[in-house]
Amino acid sequence: MFKRDHMVRRLVMCFGGMLVCALSVGFFKKAAFGVDPFQSLLAGLDQALPLSFGTISLLVNLGILIFTFFADKHYIGLGTLFNLFLSGYIIEYFTAFLNRLVPEMSLIGRIGFLILGIVVMCLAGAVYITADLGVSSYDSIALIITETWKKGKFKYVRILCDFICVALGVSLFFIGGGRWSSIGAVVGVGTIVTAFFMGPLIAFFRKHIAEPLLYGNGSDKA
Repeated sequence: MFKRDHMVRRLVMCFGGMLVCALSVGFFKKAAFGVDPFQSLLAGLDQALPLSFGTISLLVNLGILIFTFFADKHYIGLGTLFNLFLSGYIIEYFTAFLNRLVPEMSLIGRIGFLILGIVVMCLAGAVYITADLGVSSYDSIALIITETWKKGKFKYVRILCDFICVALGVSLFFIGGGRWSSIGAVVGVGTIVTAFFMGPLIAFFRKHIAEPLLYGNGSDKA
C-alpha cells in the first residue's frame, strides 16, 4: 500500500499533469504549425462532423476507453475519467482564451508557442502517466501494447500510433472540405516533431523528472 503523502503526490501529479496537458494544446493551436498527432485526428473529425470539438473529443475518448476496459482495466482511473469528460472542453475554452488574449502573432511568437506546447505537453504527459491513477484514453493504447501485451518499446509504438492518427486526421480534414491554406490547424512541423519525438521525450521526462518527483530517492517506490 502507498503512504498517504505518496497518494497525495499521485493525485496532484495526475490531475495537474492532465490539466496542463490539455492547456498545452492551446499553444499548438495558436502556433498554427500543426497540433500533436491525437489532436490532429480530432481536428480532422472536427472538420468532417457537425459537432463541437469538446463533444467529438468526448466521443472518441469514450470509444478508446471501451477498448482499454477490455484490454487492461489497470489504465482506467480517476485521471482517465477526468480526461474523458473535461479535456476536450478545456482545450476548447483555452484556445478561445488565447485567441482573445493574443489576436495576432508574429512568426517568432508562433515558433515560441510551438516549442512551449511541445515541452509542456511531453512533461505533463510524463507526470500524469507516472502518477498511475489512470491515463488518457489515447495514451493507454501505446502503454497496453508495450506493457500489457509486451510488443515493442513504448517510444516506437507511440510513434506508430501517432503516425496513424495524423494520416486519419489529414484524410478526414480534406473529406470534410478543408483547404490547403488551413492545413496548419491539423498537421505541420509541430505534428512531425511530436510524432517522432513525443514518445522519446515522455520517456525521458518520466525517468529524469516525473519518477524522481514521485518516488524521491527511490526508497518510496512500490
